Amino acid sequence: MLLTLGFGFAAPADNDFTGGSSQSGQAQTLLKAYFPQRGGDSLTLAIHADAGVTDPAVKAQVESLLAKLATAPHITSVQSPYTAPGQISKDGRTAFATLQSDVTPLPASGVKKMIDETRAASTDTVTFALGGADVVSAETPYGGASDAVGALAAMLVILIAFGSLLAMGLTMAAALFGIGSGLALIFLLGYLFPAPSFSPLVATLLGLGVGIDYALFIVTRYRESLAQGDEPEAALVVAISRAGRSVLFAGVTVVIAMLGLFVLQQRLLNATAIAASVTVLMTMISAVTVLAALLAFAGRGVDRFKLPYLGRTVARSPLAERWARLIQRRPVTGLVVGAAVMILLAIPAFSMRLSFEDTSTEPHDTSGYQSHVILAKGFGQGFDAPFVVVAQLPPGGADLQPLIRATAATPGIAAVTPAQISQDGQAALFIAYPTTAHQDAATPATLHRLRDQTIPAAVQGTGLVVHVGGPTAGDADFAAEVSARLPYLIATVIGLALIVLLVLVRSPVIAVKAALMTLLSVGAAFGVLVAITQWGWLGSVLGFPTTAPVTAWVPLFIFPILFGLSTDYEVFLVSRIREEYDGGHTTREAVARGLSRTARVITAAAAIMVTVFLSVLATPDIAVKEFGLGLAVAVFLDATVVRMVLVPAIMELLGNANWWLPAPLARILPELPSEG
Repeated sequence: MLLTLGFGFAAPADNDFTGGSSQSGQAQTLLKAYFPQRGGDSLTLAIHADAGVTDPAVKAQVESLLAKLATAPHITSVQSPYTAPGQISKDGRTAFATLQSDVTPLPASGVKKMIDETRAASTDTVTFALGGADVVSAETPYGGASDAVGALAAMLVILIAFGSLLAMGLTMAAALFGIGSGLALIFLLGYLFPAPSFSPLVATLLGLGVGIDYALFIVTRYRESLAQGDEPEAALVVAISRAGRSVLFAGVTVVIAMLGLFVLQQRLLNATAIAASVTVLMTMISAVTVLAALLAFAGRGVDRFKLPYLGRTVARSPLAERWARLIQRRPVTGLVVGAAVMILLAIPAFSMRLSFEDTSTEPHDTSGYQSHVILAKGFGQGFDAPFVVVAQLPPGGADLQPLIRATAATPGIAAVTPAQISQDGQAALFIAYPTTAHQDAATPATLHRLRDQTIPAAVQGTGLVVHVGGPTAGDADFAAEVSARLPYLIATVIGLALIVLLVLVRSPVIAVKAALMTLLSVGAAFGVLVAITQWGWLGSVLGFPTTAPVTAWVPLFIFPILFGLSTDYEVFLVSRIREEYDGGHTTREAVARGLSRTARVITAAAAIMVTVFLSVLATPDIAVKEFGLGLAVAVFLDATVVRMVLVPAIMELLGNANWWLPAPLARILPELPSEG
């Protein structure tokens, strides 16, 4: 029922990041109030003809195509280059037409049909290409085949870990049931909390990773109990009471980390945090209910259809234990080398620039990219980065020409369109095109020059209230807001996670160490991301068509997701070390034994995460590639350099100080039972 309702009546996506009190948000409010005809999305038809767009034969082709596109569903008006000023380039060989819609966004099926019609109309002498945000969404949708690639890769890792087709099937079934029910819920919650189109992708990737990991922990513990001679019912009780408790704690940690996004006070990010949290909760519930039922049915047959040479049930790894003792003999060397690697990888992060992807970052065979190329050559690089200047007029009106002339004379502005007056005469708007592209660092600088210098000086004493908005300004405002609030997000997530860790491990030293190690992983992941996306290192090999700033929402989600996942691994490892320590072993022995008993399952869990996250490199969307690559790098480094080098080295150096707990904290913190 839930799956049918969720997938059958999903709420539409909302990709408008321009709301709020920013200038772009206020400009958007004025546009909706005074220019309702611009309420929907718009498409741009790029036209190039070597003979010139005013050639009679070319003009006939253009008008024929525009007449056909005007009949498409939801298209309310078409502005021809032959009737509107400024839509033909100076050399006369390039032009554009705008198509206004009455909905946001346009249905992908309708956009694809218009793209096909546009391509079919192109000839050897005239080239047409359709561009716009809806074209980008239709040509490079989130998710898709990459989700299937990630699931198949995860299945392969589980099969290697378990060596049993049935055990692998039960693990995947529980994880997919949790993800499916979580997605169905967030599609319905979209009516209350409208979310951007990348929300299902974030939820799916996170749900696929943690859902499989949680099922892996429980099935592993169940198989271990069976191997030790327990009856199936007793083995299931052990698996759910012990591994299941870890799963519940892990899920709650990830949810807490994701809800830290509320600190940013951005409604669409709040909605995405809710969507991801709901999916994690459903995978967590599925692991301790659906999977438990499946294991009860399977009984001792959980290892049925076993493959040879795979799937050892012995938890202890002699290789991991020998490695831990090697690090313990040279803890300072391990700490210095491990920290040096992480810090070196993190250095590029200090030059990170945030923005949003545009058509220049699309695959080069798409209509959106071809439209960008045509218009950039004909009108300049800034054509795809227009600033929408919206002015509220005082009673009796005002002369807009001084404002328009001042805007046109601003360094970095290439051209300005004539002003349009609203029907009630209370507002006006015009477009200012910068000389630089959307992704160029100079474009936000031009925007701030307009807002801080040109416009205040031009409207002084006129009664005009002017705001600069539009997609480019909205992206710049959002990126600035992210940069300003990111430290609060980091502090909030770390603070909440420290409280949870203190309750579980009852050690301030270990809790602080876990936070610092996660920050190192995040910094290294951000550094690698900058080197690949902004600097272009290995970019073409990994499928990045061009260099570009990091998409603004990507670091926001990498940090809380990684913090939650990293805390999961930390707890899984340290709780086992604490168990050995409480059993009478020294700290050195407890670390070696704990690492040997958790290394295999942590490695398998991390391998699943990395393969799932790397699978999105198959998608054409550059922001999705960044998101998957950043998480994959972070999880890989966390499971190798952090867990296998830094943690044993630091715990060896700290010795018994690892377990120091001040008396006041000991009285406040609850004592958790050893079994759930």
